[in-house]
Amino acid sequence: MKVRLKVWRQPGPNAAGGFETYDTPELNPNMSFLEMLDVVNDELTRRGNAPIAFAHDCREGICGTCGLTVNGRPHGPGQGTATCQLYMRNFEDGATITIEPFRARPFPVLQDLIVDRAAFDRIMQKGGFVSVRTGAPQDANALPVAKPAAELAMDAAQCIGCGACVAACKNASAMLFVSAKVSHLGLLPQGQPERYRRVAAMVRAMDGEGFGNCTVTGSCEAVCPKNINLAFIARLNRDYAVALLKGE
Repeated sequence: MKVRLKVWRQPGPNAAGGFETYDTPELNPNMSFLEMLDVVNDELTRRGNAPIAFAHDCREGICGTCGLTVNGRPHGPGQGTATCQLYMRNFEDGATITIEPFRARPFPVLQDLIVDRAAFDRIMQKGGFVSVRTGAPQDANALPVAKPAAELAMDAAQCIGCGACVAACKNASAMLFVSAKVSHLGLLPQGQPERYRRVAAMVRAMDGEGFGNCTVTGSCEAVCPKNINLAFIARLNRDYAVALLKGE
């Protein structure tokens, strides 16, 4: 199969960008989307042209660095998958595919399809950890955790911080990301002492980074590669209200 690509090219963060069109060589429909970009880059390099810059690492849907907007949808077509888990068989032979970086003011474009997600790191630095002394590691059954709470905490912990929720949201809200991170720790005994201080600090950091507020359109949940649920945002809002009452 062959496809035509319309790719956003931008040589640097302060440079003007625009779309460029490339026709791919013959592709195996079973190759991943990132493997397709590798093939296109090999062809560009052979011709003496600059390859398309895109971020990637694990290519197993774990790290979240591969996030691209494909045909207007973060991570492309499909449900519960990252861009690296997208395969060319999801597209028709001869299709035109538009590829852009994640679009959000807090995610400035560094080059081509690579954005700076350091805003997420700064939010995590404000509370995405347990700093109180919890003692030595406990035996598995020494610190009981109710099964529903443990399962919900694990659901929240699946968030890989890719930023698709921000890119899909009309407000560029990071509420799904932040709610997953505060819920992961707030549901466990070790996270309870700092529960409300954590949510207040992380929400303030989120607002300070320029992310918008949540208006519950559900677009974030629809594109999340880990199917993080909107219910976590409701939980964050409840905890944040308590934090304000406590003066955190």
